[in-house]
Amino acid sequence: MARKKQWVKVSPREKPAAADVLEKQAIIAACEAFIRNILKPRFLPEIRQTEWNYVVDIRGSWAGNRYRFMQRYRSGMDHNRGEEFDAPFARIDRMGPDRYDIYWMRHTGKWWRLHAGVTLAEALRILETDGILHPV
Repeated sequence: MARKKQWVKVSPREKPAAADVLEKQAIIAACEAFIRNILKPRFLPEIRQTEWNYVVDIRGSWAGNRYRFMQRYRSGMDHNRGEEFDAPFARIDRMGPDRYDIYWMRHTGKWWRLHAGVTLAEALRILETDGILHPV
């Protein structure tokens, strides 16, 4: 027996909250230290040039109350050798004072929330230990 279709109200997701200049600088400093001390030694100990796209850097950027973690790729293919592009793999959204949501970039190009309401220290620990949030 077929079910009747029914409209359901879905509450909108909370948007990231703005950070003041000092808090933003503290977040960026913590994330850059995390990239430098954890991600690069573990996932990019050396650059291996290939005939395809290969990773040359892991970096981050602050944009719109979010901090994105990205891999920088360089092309080794003949038709665009040397061109570079960024591919984000994880991000943290500042949702309030020391409250962050963690997102993962799916293969579809869409962000998917995996963790909500964690502190910055917890967010960085999760990024270090949760394999789905690691760079490819």
